[in-house]
Amino acid sequence: MARYFKPQLRRLVATVLFLLIISGSSAALPLLLAYGVDLIQGQPSPVVMMGLAGALFASGVITWLANWARRRLTARAVGDVVMTLRTDAFQAAVHHDLSFYDKYASGRVASRIASDTQDFGDVIVLLTDVSAQLLQALILAIALIRLEWRLFLILALFLPLLFLAASSMRGWARRVTLSGMQALANVNAAIKETISGIAIAKNFRQEESIYRDFHAANWQSYHVNVRRGFVLSLVFPTLNGLGGIATAVLVYVGGLTVEQGLVTAGTWYLFLESLNRFWFPVLNLSAFAAQVQAGLAAAERVFALIEARPAVVQIAHHPVPPLRGDIRMERVWFRYSEKEQVLTDFSLHIQPGETVALVGHTGAGKTTIARLIARFYEFQKGRILIDGRDIRTLDLQSYRRQLGIVSQMPFLFSGTVLDNIRYARPDVTEEEVLRLAHRIGDGEWLETFPHGLHTDVGERGNRLSMGQRQLVALLRVLVQQPAIFILDEATASIDPFTEWQIQQALNLIMSETTSIIIAHRLSTVQAADRIIVLERGRIIEEGTHDELLQKGGYYARLYTIYFRHQSLEYVEAARTLAE
Repeated sequence: MARYFKPQLRRLVATVLFLLIISGSSAALPLLLAYGVDLIQGQPSPVVMMGLAGALFASGVITWLANWARRRLTARAVGDVVMTLRTDAFQAAVHHDLSFYDKYASGRVASRIASDTQDFGDVIVLLTDVSAQLLQALILAIALIRLEWRLFLILALFLPLLFLAASSMRGWARRVTLSGMQALANVNAAIKETISGIAIAKNFRQEESIYRDFHAANWQSYHVNVRRGFVLSLVFPTLNGLGGIATAVLVYVGGLTVEQGLVTAGTWYLFLESLNRFWFPVLNLSAFAAQVQAGLAAAERVFALIEARPAVVQIAHHPVPPLRGDIRMERVWFRYSEKEQVLTDFSLHIQPGETVALVGHTGAGKTTIARLIARFYEFQKGRILIDGRDIRTLDLQSYRRQLGIVSQMPFLFSGTVLDNIRYARPDVTEEEVLRLAHRIGDGEWLETFPHGLHTDVGERGNRLSMGQRQLVALLRVLVQQPAIFILDEATASIDPFTEWQIQQALNLIMSETTSIIIAHRLSTVQAADRIIVLERGRIIEEGTHDELLQKGGYYARLYTIYFRHQSLEYVEAARTLAE
């Protein structure tokens, strides 16, 4: 925290000076009033009363101006700290490898970046307010002890009682507040799930069912938060009631001391006037202790995000020249966790410009191989060489600039089709994008967009069909001109014309790159230079499509189960049988 507040040192020093001014001028106000009460008993002159009135006015003005300056400085300093903290947290989240997101949900990471940083800033502002009130109470305590220590002793005896009451009620309030937050989280979860799956709900005519689920969560939140409101409404009235008892005792005892001539009426009035100024910071300190703890805990979560060590560690950061695409995995061992060994002593060599299709059942290690080559995960043993250089010695940013990756569910950012195509190369012109787009099916796929390249894709590309999203993602890679292409083909069914266009785009990319395809389409498998058949992280067969079919082994069985129904022969045979 000190590192983040160090650039704000001047503002913090000025804030402390203004706090001293505020506390001094605020504490002077009841002292001046008490002095005025004593003056009235002696029939002072108008000049003296005017002077007292001027002093009171000056005290109020000084307090207001100093408080305004203090709040302005605090808001600026805390705002700068929160902005820097949020920036560092976001940069840390962006640079963490994928294994980090296997452990932490994206919602939790977003909450740390957005909410926790703000909570920390709010607590700093709260602490400055409470500090000003405590400083004012300290000045008043010194003045009260010097004036009449016996009355102050009565005042001090009530402090433990008030602090104990505030602490016990704080625990009660904290429990109901936590219940309220959990109930509200259930409401938010119900809303999010409903909106995300609204199409499915409508498809199965379950609007009434999802309304009942929401109504139940909403009704529970209502009851919990009403109970929370009742509890919180008792806290300060109870504490004020205890403070009222203390005031009554001081009124009675102070009146007796005035009558006996032990203290002046002004001193007695000073004690009564100082009560609220003395109680309030003590009550705030106890009432907001949980909030302070929550703010510090929020800061701890943010720093944990920033300081988390990445699993992927580069031993050097050598610049990466244009790659040929020679990939060699030598006796690689990899596991996601202690109980999840995926690759064991795995070796694979992919020649420059070669297209390799990875096939196998789910869990065979296809996606893992692609992720390791992309350097998204750290392997435990072995070596991965790119053009003969250890992948751990390359500058990751330079290396990944020469990777073109398309995931099984292509992700598009909010914006236009053109924005998404130019994502990796913002400098590419619209004319160049159009030229490349027309190399795929003569550009007919662009006619399916209502506004061409300037069509808004919507959130996560939801305004486009799956086929359109795949074509945009492939063109994004084509514009990037990578040396190594990694594709996890989508399993969703698309129409034959779109599949033909996608295959054209793939052919354009694969003709100029070393390509690793996690294949789900028969056309892609057949077009591959080599097919790698995987089972439980081991290569059990490899060869071309025809060679592997002739062997009649594992691939032949996979073909019968997964690929055969996509073949033209199968479709024609099924049509003949139907006729």
